[in-house]
Amino acid sequence: MDEEFAIADPTQLLDSASDFANHPGVLNDAAAKDFLDRYPLPVIINALQTKAHVPSLESTLVACLERIFQTKYGASLIPQYMAFVQVGLKTKSQLVRCLACKTVACLLDISGDETHAIELIVDYEIYQLLLDCLVAGNEQVAAASVETIKKLAGFPKGIDIIFPAKDDEATHLGNLASRSSSLGRIRVLSLIVKLFSVSSSVASVIYNSNLLSLMEAGVSNPDDTLATLSIMELLYELAEIQHGAEFLSKTTLLQLLCSIIGNSAMETILRSRAMMISGRLLSNENARMFIDEPSINTVISAIDGRLGFLESQDTDECESALEALGQIGSSIQGAASLLLSVPSAVRHVIDAAFDKQGCSKQLAALHALANIAGEPRAEHNIILNSNAEESLRRMIYEVASRSSKLTPSGLFLSVLQQAAEIRLAGYRMIAGLVVRPWCLMEICSKPEIIDIVTDATTESTKIGMEARYNCCKAIRKAFISSKLIGDPTLAGVAGKLEEAVRRGPYLARKQQETQPVVMTAERF
Repeated sequence: MDEEFAIADPTQLLDSASDFANHPGVLNDAAAKDFLDRYPLPVIINALQTKAHVPSLESTLVACLERIFQTKYGASLIPQYMAFVQVGLKTKSQLVRCLACKTVACLLDISGDETHAIELIVDYEIYQLLLDCLVAGNEQVAAASVETIKKLAGFPKGIDIIFPAKDDEATHLGNLASRSSSLGRIRVLSLIVKLFSVSSSVASVIYNSNLLSLMEAGVSNPDDTLATLSIMELLYELAEIQHGAEFLSKTTLLQLLCSIIGNSAMETILRSRAMMISGRLLSNENARMFIDEPSINTVISAIDGRLGFLESQDTDECESALEALGQIGSSIQGAASLLLSVPSAVRHVIDAAFDKQGCSKQLAALHALANIAGEPRAEHNIILNSNAEESLRRMIYEVASRSSKLTPSGLFLSVLQQAAEIRLAGYRMIAGLVVRPWCLMEICSKPEIIDIVTDATTESTKIGMEARYNCCKAIRKAFISSKLIGDPTLAGVAGKLEEAVRRGPYLARKQQETQPVVMTAERF
């Protein structure tokens, strides 16, 4: 940088840049132009390079430039200073590298000429430098690099840069992963997962580039538990992305996860994560379109077999198995698959849901049963096919007959009489089950249940009040739609439900007026 751009008093620049960076609200083009008229970009860049031995100058100027480039006016100047962006991506300063990554993102965000922006990125070899920031930068730099590359993937010509036609290109993500450190490899895989969320076309390119094989190799490597666990966390994220779940279901990863679940020699945490990933994947309606029924049954059998092995235990792995079954059961197809599997995987869920011996295990089971019963599903998707419904009804009655409560209503009441956490899960379970006539009859036959769900003082927390109220509304809706509405012996139940729903969830009272308290004065 020429000496003519050196500033005589860096502290003056520091004060002005600090005021600009910390200005509340969104800064417009006029504010950015006014600042740059006083301190042109060459002056700021020169000060940033020399730092002038002024404490906090670098961090302040970085924050200032970041806000400048977020304006349309500031971003319009970026093409003139791409050489300095290039230098910024190479510097040792993590703050400046992070700024340089974000500056490229601003170029892509605000540029009105996609072709010119992509040409600049190619001419200055920006993409290669972004990859260097990804694998070698600190956490903030790597995150900024990922976000910028995601934006680049949103442009058709950007996809061609990220996914070169030749596999031997240095920027090919597979090659980059193979020559990177363990941390760098995980970051590359994280980038691949993030790119899945950009669009279905990008997801298709990733799949066709065979990049998911990197995850398959990582999961099947038993020598590095930490690395395998990190990849599993990425798979868990990928299973939630619509495009990701679809392509994930076309790989051998589901079979690999099943082998981990059934392998007693594996670390417990790996088995737990494998179950959770499988559960999330099978809960995705789109992914299930690409998974055959035998594969689904294999996953269910693997989780159910592990749960059977852990039947008498209350452990994190047991909770993971129950939660995984609950995730699968949250979809109508998944619930039917669980209930019609042989033996039914739901039997362990129902047994644990009404077993007070393990609090955390019971809690996980109640939430899983609520999902299977349809609480999270749309109203038209709650009821399953006749065979699945009969299986659900039969197993709940069988568990009740073996217990001291004898009836499902007794089991439901015992759940609602437990600690707050269990009660909340119980509300969800009843809200899902009560659309079934047999369950509605059980609920209405137990006045104590109606008293709990209609009493606004039962719960003291917001989440508890809302869970109780939603349960009350579900019971009322099922009641007024059933044949029981005309039963004179249940008129009291109908009245309590109607009044409770009318009052709302939050500690409503029939008498709201403040009551005066009168007492005689104490005399000494």
